[in-house]
Amino acid sequence: MKIENFHERSTLNIEHPTSNKEPPKADIFCKASARQAPLTEGKIYCRLVFKKVQANVKLQNLIQYYSTLSNPSILGGAELDSQRNRYSYFAAEPVEIFEFFSNEEKPFDKLKKVLSKYCLEKGLDGVFTGGWIGFFSYDLGRFIEDVPCEADDIGLPLIRLCFYDKVICFDHLENCFHLFAIEFSDDGDKKINQLEDILNKAGNIEKFKQISRLRCAPLEMTKETFKSNMTKDYYLEAIAKTKRYIYDGDVYQINFSQRFSADFNSEPYKLFLWQNKFNPSPYSAYIDAGDFQIVSASPELFININNSTITTCPIKGTRPRTLNETIDEKNYAELIGNEKEKAELDMIIDLERNDLGRICRPGTIRVCERRGIEAFATVYHAVSTIQGRLKEEIDFVDCLKAIFPGGSISGAPKISALKIINALEPTARGLYTGSIGWIDLKGNACLNIAIRTIIIKDRLAFAQTGGGIVADSVAQSEWNETLIKAKALLAGIKAVNLR
Repeated sequence: MKIENFHERSTLNIEHPTSNKEPPKADIFCKASARQAPLTEGKIYCRLVFKKVQANVKLQNLIQYYSTLSNPSILGGAELDSQRNRYSYFAAEPVEIFEFFSNEEKPFDKLKKVLSKYCLEKGLDGVFTGGWIGFFSYDLGRFIEDVPCEADDIGLPLIRLCFYDKVICFDHLENCFHLFAIEFSDDGDKKINQLEDILNKAGNIEKFKQISRLRCAPLEMTKETFKSNMTKDYYLEAIAKTKRYIYDGDVYQINFSQRFSADFNSEPYKLFLWQNKFNPSPYSAYIDAGDFQIVSASPELFININNSTITTCPIKGTRPRTLNETIDEKNYAELIGNEKEKAELDMIIDLERNDLGRICRPGTIRVCERRGIEAFATVYHAVSTIQGRLKEEIDFVDCLKAIFPGGSISGAPKISALKIINALEPTARGLYTGSIGWIDLKGNACLNIAIRTIIIKDRLAFAQTGGGIVADSVAQSEWNETLIKAKALLAGIKAVNLR
């Protein structure tokens, strides 16, 4: 039996960077003059140049080459057949970097200022053509709601965004590359030539041969190789406390997590290649900040903003995918019919609709798909799609303040859930369940939920996993689920570590 993606309700045609919308046809974009609009103090006006090329370059090679450049960011990069994964992006050598740390104040004022610095007179919707790539830490939420937060013991910034004026985009649908350059002073053609040179060099390098020989070997979770930020007894007691909060009516659902750490002695990009081969996902990401690296295999969209339409796709409900036909049919059918998990997703849908109601035009919010089952390499997920039209005065920062962090990884009601998470989890979440992605110069954006994400720093790798806790959750089963999720991440660390 061939298992296809199940959809409880037919989806609308959502135009976003991974859709099948027709890409640009022209080789070179007609350059819009930077002087067409009145100059504003502090603004930098620029224009877009792009070129479509055919090149026989493997994405593995391109990833390997970009890992040698300064401050690279890669979004996608996996050979994945998914309607959510049309484009992959490669960028490095940023023009500038914006970082915000936990000891600073007024992050959103500073973010608004930096995002409004560059003005693009004409551009394209539905694809990232240059701008900002980076991440937002989960703990940024304490600047939105009055929620205390533990200090981040890993020490990452709460916000880190790199401004890239040169981007290589791979179109998985048409099997071609789009080269994008942000031009400031008639330097667009030069930048396009630089990107073509990168493609030529990447096509000629010897790819990481070992990646094809690596396998998902069985992994034992032992204290000698992997450490958690809590004991099993602590975890079980925390679940008991969570359920008391639920019985008392404080919350309906809480996402509770634990963090694992392991020694890491390989090159971080090799872990990204491993994840793309054995655990490909539509919102994967690789960021190298020099003193730390991020490898994300996220399957979940936090928000996509495209031409004033905002879309969010929360995930709630997971079953293993084993490639054993009998087992997979059973797991698939169980996920489709599980009433408990349907109810959990309905709670999150209501939460997301309420959040979008703060920033969307009245009457435009709709549930495009209440519950669809999507197949990934190692799991099946239950996914919802909610969409709305932004109010005219709303920008990206307003959206972030209204709906961050995502409801599927906090709980409902959200503010109460955030406070309980802070009280029960022993360390700050940091990037885990924050967001990674891009923001362009037109206000469009695409950010994932930073789950299935590994942080590498000081020769240690950190991976965090959790799950939704409701009134009838079984503590031992929830504990087992976090271990199963962690194994998929930690197996990659074991595979690429030098022996």
